[in-house]
Amino acid sequence: MESWDVVIIGSGPAALQAAIASSDVGTKPIIIDSKSIGSGSGASPVSGVAVSFDEVDSTAHRDDTISAGGEGTNNSAAARVCGEGMNVLAKLENWGLVLQRREGGLPFAASCQGHSRPRLVGCGDSTTREITRVLEEQVIKRGIVRRSDLQALSLVMDSKQVRGITVLDIQSGEVFGMQAKAIILATEGYQGLWSDISEGSGTGVSLAASAGIKLEGMSNFSKHQLTIKGTNLHLPVDVLSVGGRYRKDSGEGLEIGEEETGEDYVLDLRNLGSDAKVWYAQTIRRIEERTGLNINSEVIPVYSSVAFTLGGAPIDEKGRVTFNSQKMWHTGLYAAGRSANTGMHGGGYLPGNLQLEDLVTGEAAGSHAGQWAKTANFAGSNKIEKELSKVSKNIEDYFSIEGQSVGEFSSRVSNIGKNVHSNSEMNISSAKELKEAKISLTDKSRVMNTELVQAIQIKSMVPIIEAISKSG
Repeated sequence: MESWDVVIIGSGPAALQAAIASSDVGTKPIIIDSKSIGSGSGASPVSGVAVSFDEVDSTAHRDDTISAGGEGTNNSAAARVCGEGMNVLAKLENWGLVLQRREGGLPFAASCQGHSRPRLVGCGDSTTREITRVLEEQVIKRGIVRRSDLQALSLVMDSKQVRGITVLDIQSGEVFGMQAKAIILATEGYQGLWSDISEGSGTGVSLAASAGIKLEGMSNFSKHQLTIKGTNLHLPVDVLSVGGRYRKDSGEGLEIGEEETGEDYVLDLRNLGSDAKVWYAQTIRRIEERTGLNINSEVIPVYSSVAFTLGGAPIDEKGRVTFNSQKMWHTGLYAAGRSANTGMHGGGYLPGNLQLEDLVTGEAAGSHAGQWAKTANFAGSNKIEKELSKVSKNIEDYFSIEGQSVGEFSSRVSNIGKNVHSNSEMNISSAKELKEAKISLTDKSRVMNTELVQAIQIKSMVPIIEAISKSG
């Protein structure tokens, strides 16, 4: 059985930042994920990073965040995350992040609905990709071990203390356990529930829910208005600050958030300047490749979609997964980014806060987990062996028990996802049926079985549906 100080599950900025912070305090972390290295940079960007770099302090940013989130906002979390913006930006620039700049050399800040002043900084439409690239370089420099061929199956808990995890080695088909002093959940969100599993399976959130952790923020479904109709291509809202226009289908201009039911909307990029086209070249290319539209002469039909999620395991300022109103800690368990819920978003979302929160929570979780692991001891190997026997049987069932095909089960999940909402008895009943349903595979090989991985990830959506259905 492998043993690691800190195991980080994920591949995006939150996971990478957590690994860097953990390593920098003197521990030996490992990053595991079922996706290839670099996959965290492939997500469609929804905005840049919100930073109060052109302001006296972050007070206005905090107030805008609270205003967007409403009464459900955790004000202290909003203040804490917004207050870290400048430190995050300075560190990324020091590591080599090349920002879009304005005349005079300062970072260019885009305006956006909900912000009282221009605050979105980044690299045009490459912000997520470039931040991921910079962080991956830092991971490599530190010699941090990465495994991109492991699918996490379950957390091993012992009296609300984490002892390790069970994983599937995708290349060999072997199921094995890993001891850990600390585990950080930092995977992608579960937005694939509303579209396709490849958009986000929410592994971290599902692992937490399956371990009996009460999730928070699951009833908050923030929408991204700039998704191209007929595709899953999300366009960054920053483009509206460099010549892009959001309009009704009739041509009447409007602001993000002013939509009306039954109306059709378009994105007009015909007035994009030459400088803007350089920073948004990737967006222009994607539009042309996916739709055949010419942005110089045609408008792009868009709609609102769930492009990211905000609910997850409740965490405190140190990234620790908590319970009993943050008075208690699931010892050794941490979460960051889309696997976590800080409460800072409340019932709404302020553009640019997503990427900032990923980086802030990733660093907080990694730093504390690294310090914790220095004095903690390994324990619970018997618990891991017991859990390993259980999950091995579950994997065996995919090969030996007759059931629905992966496609059929995926369709059932998708149909529920389209109508899932909180406090729904019907969805709770449907989730129970899905939990009991069996999936069988057409590919009986144990080696590099991507159908098996897909089945596991789709099945992992069931605890998430349950959590949403039971949320208030």
